[in-house]
Amino acid sequence: MAARADRLVKRFGGFAAVDGVSFEIADGAIFGFLGANGAGKTTTIRMMCGLLAPTAGTLSVAGVDVAADPEAVRRRIGYMSQLFSLYPELPVEENLRFFGGIYGLRGAGLDARISEVLHDLDMAGLRDRPAGSLPLGFKQRLALASAALHRPEIIFLDEPTSGVDPISRMKFWRYITRLAKHEGMTVVVSTHFLHEAEYCDYILLMNAGRVVAEGTPAGLRTGIGVRIFETGPAPPGALPAVRRVACVRDAYAWGRAMRLAVDEGTDAAALGRDLRAAGVDAGGISEVPPSLEDVFIRHYKQ
Repeated sequence: MAARADRLVKRFGGFAAVDGVSFEIADGAIFGFLGANGAGKTTTIRMMCGLLAPTAGTLSVAGVDVAADPEAVRRRIGYMSQLFSLYPELPVEENLRFFGGIYGLRGAGLDARISEVLHDLDMAGLRDRPAGSLPLGFKQRLALASAALHRPEIIFLDEPTSGVDPISRMKFWRYITRLAKHEGMTVVVSTHFLHEAEYCDYILLMNAGRVVAEGTPAGLRTGIGVRIFETGPAPPGALPAVRRVACVRDAYAWGRAMRLAVDEGTDAAALGRDLRAAGVDAGGISEVPPSLEDVFIRHYKQ
């Protein structure tokens, strides 16, 4: 088991940033912490990396009790923070040499590993470029290369693609998947991008420091507990009336249309009748498969 937490708590004064969180992370998995800003994702990851001491509960990473020996944990992991934290005045290659040296890489082995990660992340032509002059997407790739350079047992990526363009984001996840599936690293990632969570083997959905749902992406979608219907273009101001319909558990705008979460026993015909009875002409109504966005909205509004 790569990591395990049992009733993990982190308080700052009277505020519980993480409040009784438990989980297990399998070796070689891509494990995602999903949630809005302030959900407790970063605080949990910082505790796992030995950067914050837990207030209560137990936490082990790579077989090490984090509270008892955080330094031993840090030797076994790679960590990429939300903010660019490399040396901006140093060239790309020198940044990698510095961080490789910290983890004991030397000589031809370090040379080969630097060439490998730069090639894999499409940065081979940027060896001599000062890190601070790189576009944001390449800065993030360099930070990822630094975190993965020494082939850690577990690599932690905290909001790794925030502000990154779609092409860079795709390349990022292609490399992350390769680390897990072909190099055997366990990847722990936090994100609020719902489409990115689809890459994860297992997801912990957090809200206000607590776990509100967990499972595989497919399991979360099928276990949502409601049926999802989409309407045609909705009349202006229709949502308040729709939300008062007895079978409707939630309703929200979906472009010009509406997306409705309804009781599992409701079909399209019954929903249409109920909406018309409430004075809402929603046009065509069709059932759609739940998305992770539906899961996210459902749990955050409960």
